[in-house]
Amino acid sequence: MNHTIRHVPEGGVTYEAFCTASDCDENSGAQDDQEAAQDWCLRHTGSTGHDMFRRVATDHARVTRDE
Repeated sequence: MNHTIRHVPEGGVTYEAFCTASDCDENSGAQDDQEAAQDWCLRHTGSTGHDMFRRVATDHARVTRDE
């Protein structure tokens, strides 16, 4: 049996940013809006001077059996 995996739009997408400074464990938390995660990065840089982030977008997928 073959299967296919596809993005499920109704599952939404979440965005998150993680500060990569060695002495910092802060992150934006999961956001429904990409701009909210990016705004967090800008505020974090302004208050800490940290300027490197790992950005993650997470979607939902469904696996279906091919007919």
